[in-house]
Amino acid sequence: MTLSQVDTPVRSTGRALGMGPAALIVVEGMWTWYKRNWRATVVSSVVQPVLFLLALGFGLGSQVQPTDATSGLRYVVYLAPALLVVTAVQIASFESTYPVLSAFKWQQTYLAIAASPITPAQILGGQLTWIAIRLFTSGAAYLLVAGLLGTLTGPGVLVTLVISVLTGMAFAAPVVAYSATLETEGQQFATLFRFVVMPMTLFAGAFFPVEQLPPWLRPLAWLTPIWHGTEVGRDAAFGTLTWWPALGHIAFLGGVTAVGVWFGVRNFRRRLAR
Repeated sequence: MTLSQVDTPVRSTGRALGMGPAALIVVEGMWTWYKRNWRATVVSSVVQPVLFLLALGFGLGSQVQPTDATSGLRYVVYLAPALLVVTAVQIASFESTYPVLSAFKWQQTYLAIAASPITPAQILGGQLTWIAIRLFTSGAAYLLVAGLLGTLTGPGVLVTLVISVLTGMAFAAPVVAYSATLETEGQQFATLFRFVVMPMTLFAGAFFPVEQLPPWLRPLAWLTPIWHGTEVGRDAAFGTLTWWPALGHIAFLGGVTAVGVWFGVRNFRRRLAR
């Protein structure tokens, strides 16, 4: 039997798989690597947000009295759901940068996968699905610790967990699309982390209300995924969710994610077609 005879049924099977199952094959490959190396991500994914919760929530927060700015709650309670959203974006910012560039340029994992019947769109689908899984599992671990510390107010935090994943994906999808265009060693990512992720983390409403920012700066905060995710996430956690504002926030996050996916499919196809 020749190589072409073997390859023909394999490609036919690949076409029959469809987008979902083929993307899950990509996810399986990533999980195979991750289950051997997960310890390297524990600090940034779980320990770091818990330390922030302890330091800012219980430490600095002990000097902050409950006011209208904190919805009448202890600062640590006010902070807990926002840190879930912030952590999701920070994890997404890493997972959508160097790993994607590496899979194109250094390890060339995507090129190897593209040699199989799996299409570039399915590779992108697998990458984004894996990022969503990482965000969900890391967020669930954080919520477990936050619950043990007594900082959660009710089951609404489960909705906050879903919102945090959507917020992370609203950041990850466009950045994955951007990472697919890079031919450099990734120097641009330092600029992204320093001038986008960090300011967004500090000034988009996670640690204090956006209303306390100068009026000219507030519109910039309103354009960030963290602000939208934090607004919905806090309302869900505190049981004050109203549907019309929430639907607007969710539509924004979903729209940004969809645009990122569209550009991602285009850029993956162009890069892998070379």
